[in-house]
Amino acid sequence: MTSARSHKDSGPLRRTGRTIGHALHTPFTGTARGIRKATYAHGAGESGLGKLIELHAVNGAGDVMITIALASTVFFSVPTDEARGRVALYLAITMAPFTLLAPVIGPLLDRLPHGRRAAMAGAMLARAVLALTMSGAIATGGLELYPAALGVLVCSKAYGVVRSAVVPRLLPPRFSLVKANSRVTLAGLLATGIAAPIGAGLHTIGSAWPLYGACAIFIGGTVLAFTLPHKVDSSKGERKAQLVPPHGVTAPRPGTKGNGKTDGRARGREKRGEKRPGLRSVGPSVLNGLQANTAHRALSGFLIFFLAFLLREHPLAGQSAAVSLGIVGVAAGVGNALGTAVGSWFRARGPEVIVASVLALALGVAVLTALFFSTVMVAALSATAGFTQALSKLSLDAMIQRDVPEEVRTSAFARSETVLQMAWVVGGGIGIALPLNGVLGMSVAAGILTLGAATSVRGLLSAARRGSPHPRVA
Repeated sequence: MTSARSHKDSGPLRRTGRTIGHALHTPFTGTARGIRKATYAHGAGESGLGKLIELHAVNGAGDVMITIALASTVFFSVPTDEARGRVALYLAITMAPFTLLAPVIGPLLDRLPHGRRAAMAGAMLARAVLALTMSGAIATGGLELYPAALGVLVCSKAYGVVRSAVVPRLLPPRFSLVKANSRVTLAGLLATGIAAPIGAGLHTIGSAWPLYGACAIFIGGTVLAFTLPHKVDSSKGERKAQLVPPHGVTAPRPGTKGNGKTDGRARGREKRGEKRPGLRSVGPSVLNGLQANTAHRALSGFLIFFLAFLLREHPLAGQSAAVSLGIVGVAAGVGNALGTAVGSWFRARGPEVIVASVLALALGVAVLTALFFSTVMVAALSATAGFTQALSKLSLDAMIQRDVPEEVRTSAFARSETVLQMAWVVGGGIGIALPLNGVLGMSVAAGILTLGAATSVRGLLSAARRGSPHPRVA
C-alpha cells in the first residue's frame, strides 16, 4: 500500500518536474531552432553555406574570449596616457601576423585546395592549444604569453583567408557574393556580441577562465570544420590557373576556353609576356577595389588613434573623456554592424558600384565634419566610417572571389589583407604624429579619402559599366 501511494504521489511530481524542465529548456531550444532556420534560409542549408556561417560564429566567439582574457595584459593594453612611442610599438606588433601571412601562409594554403576543411580545423585546433598555453602564462607571468598571442593572431588570420576562399564553393542559387560574405560576417559579429558578456563573466572567476572557454569553443570548431560539405575540398567545375606555364607562356586568367585554347585577350597577354595571374592581372575591379579599401582602412586606423588622444585631452562638448570615447566607439560599432547587415540585403548589385558609392559617402561626411566640427559630426563620421568600411570590404571580397583564379585566390586574400593592415598602421601612425587639433584631424581624414577616391572611383565605375566577365562564381 505504501508503495502504491508513493507511486501515486510521484506521478504529479514527475509531471511537474517535466513541465518545469520544459519551460526552462524551451527558450534555449526555440532560440537555437530560430537561429538555425535563419542561418539555413534561402538555400544556404542545401548549399552548405549555413555550416560555414555556423563555423564563423564559433570562430568569432572563441576570438573574443581570448581578447577579453588578454585585455588586461601588457601586450594588448595601450592606455592613451602612455607615450606615443609605446602606441607606435603596438602598431608594429600588429603587423607581425600579416608579415608572415602574405609570403608564407597564403602560398602554402594555395597548394592545399583539396584540404581546406583540414586547414580551417587546424587553425581552430592550434588556437585551442595556444589558449591553454596562455592560460598558464597569465597565471605565472611567463614569457610564452607573447609568442602564443602572436600565434593566435596568425591562426585567426589564416582561418579568415581560407574561409573567404571557400565561400564561392558554397554559394546558393541566386545568391550574390556580397550577400553571402555579409551573412557570414554578420554571424561572427552576433556571436561576438553574445560571447563577450559570457567571457567577461568568466573573467570575474579568474583571468584564465576565458581562455578555458576559448579552448572549448575552438575544439568544437575543429569538429564543426569537418562537417562542411565535401565540395569545399573539391575542384569540380572550377576554372584553374596554370601556375607554371610551359615554355615561358603566361598563365591564362579565368575565361580561357574549355578546350585549352586561349581567347584573343589571353593570346595578347602571352605576346606581352605578362606574369601569372595576380592582383594586377585579373582586371581593374580588384585593384581599384583594393585601393578604395586601403583608404577606408587608413581612415579607420587614423580615427582610432587620433581620436583616442584628442578626446582624452579635449573631450567632446559637455562630456568627459570616457564618455566621449564611448560615444565614438559605440557609433563606429553600430555603423560596422549596420554595414554588414545591409550587405546581406544586396542581391545582384555590382560590388564596384557599392565600393564607389560608400567611398563617396564617407568622403562627404568627412568634409562636413571638418567644416562643422562638433560632437554630433564626430559621432556621425565614426558611424559612417564603420558602415562604409564593412560594406566596402564585403564587396572587395566578392570581387576577389569572382575575378581571381582559384589556384591563387588564397594568396590574393592574404596579400590584400596585408595591404589593408599596412594601410591601417599608416593611418594610425599619422593619427599619433598629428597635433591634437580637431579641425586639422578631420581635414586629414578627408584628405585620406580624397586620395582613395582619386585613385579608384573612376576605374570602379568604368569596370561596372563594362560588366564583369565572371558575373557569378558557382
